[in-house]
Amino acid sequence: MVEEFRLRSVAAAAYGPAALFGLSEGAVLPVIALSAIDRGASTSTAALIAALLGVGSLAANIPAGMLATRIGERRSMLVAAAVMVAGLLVCLVDLGHGPWSLLLYGCGVVLIGAAAAVYGLARQTYLTEIVPLHMRARALSTLGGSMRIGVFLGPFAGAAAMQFAGLPGAYYVSLAAIFAAGALVLRVPDLEVTADERAAASAVTTRGMLKQRWRVYATLGAGVLLLSAIRQTRQTVVPLWAAHIGLSPTTSSIIYGVAGAVDALTFYPAGKVMDRYGRRWVAVPATLVLGVSFLLMPLAAGAGLLTVAAMVMGFGNGIGSGIVMTLGADVSPSVGRPTHIGIWNELADIGTGVGPLILSAVTALAGLGAGIVASGVVGFAAAAALWRWIPRPHHAAPS
Repeated sequence: MVEEFRLRSVAAAAYGPAALFGLSEGAVLPVIALSAIDRGASTSTAALIAALLGVGSLAANIPAGMLATRIGERRSMLVAAAVMVAGLLVCLVDLGHGPWSLLLYGCGVVLIGAAAAVYGLARQTYLTEIVPLHMRARALSTLGGSMRIGVFLGPFAGAAAMQFAGLPGAYYVSLAAIFAAGALVLRVPDLEVTADERAAASAVTTRGMLKQRWRVYATLGAGVLLLSAIRQTRQTVVPLWAAHIGLSPTTSSIIYGVAGAVDALTFYPAGKVMDRYGRRWVAVPATLVLGVSFLLMPLAAGAGLLTVAAMVMGFGNGIGSGIVMTLGADVSPSVGRPTHIGIWNELADIGTGVGPLILSAVTALAGLGAGIVASGVVGFAAAAALWRWIPRPHHAAPS
């Protein structure tokens, strides 16, 4: 009966739209910097514009919690789809070379990042509410896996479209995927929330939530920040080290794709382990494996060992699928949950910004190998923090 509920109710409500939303993101992620360069941006400016995705997400996390509280999770997902469409259409407007064209394009990228934040919070809150507690980790890890599968397939779909339509082809694929995601969300039933419950949730403010639960954010939240930092850095180190040892871009892309496949295929068993034995049994090994993979990478002098290190990295990240969402749900209050999750996601996004900065700073001071090792140490620090601060027992969620 449990499996029937998960497949028939949760899949239609969250997994299909999540995979399509991931495909929509994945189709455009590889071409953001290229599109900026096509509009006259330098390499550094293109990198800055690509970073605006994170800026949009950081800016939208807290408002996303407020939005979900006021209009509900289902409508928030529809708003996110509409914002995503708006961002993609703005990105498709090409004013030629020049600062105004880049400014307009940057605004579109910010909208895409903001849409991802709103959609992510809404689907996470929705699943947390409707899935039984004993299945929470499986549900959320599968949600994370569905998104990753979409992100993994998106670049291939975008590349196919670009053979016929050039760079805009990737955006057309993204638009088609987000329209399909919105159509599925339209069929999702609303959560049953009474007027009194809605009023009580609306009375919860971000400041009040921070004051009430600051210890959770300063302890377990710090572990999640560190985990997010090493996760984000892993997307950079493989192509950087591949270039450092003289591998071609094609070889680098193949290695990256192999790691992505391992990542996308290992999410569900981790959820079962978390539900059965506790969150520590996945969170800590995932961060330790990520840390070890970073230590292996500077030892790679050729494609073979680099592929092994990248696969280990993909495995560590894959088994941790959904862990940030699961921990955030575990420590969420019953009243004001969207507000809490907005703060939680903000901590994770801060980590995604900090991780590459650590790599960049240490690399500038001591070289790329030292920067990768320092990033691996972040993984070990995350493992220690998660081991110390994940609540015992794992299903005990403070009210």
